[in-house]
Amino acid sequence: MAIGADELMQIEQLLAAEVSPSPITELRRRFPHLALTRCDASDVIEPPFRSFRHYDLHLIDGSDHCVQITPDPAWATGIVLAAKAARR
Repeated sequence: MAIGADELMQIEQLLAAEVSPSPITELRRRFPHLALTRCDASDVIEPPFRSFRHYDLHLIDGSDHCVQITPDPAWATGIVLAAKAARR
């Protein structure tokens, strides 16, 4: 099941608001049906769907045999939060 437009907007608002330095718990609470992965931004070579201060947001397409990053929200079944390195 693809991520709905309203869900995607809520995810983006949560990441933009920077309510928590680690929004993973809140995202899992609000969207238990979505696949959610966290990694370092340096682990992902594809351009992000959206970029925020602390995280890049990537969309996952799990509709085929292999999971892949997709730029198309219509195919997104989950998200990857790629944490950016803290700047000093």
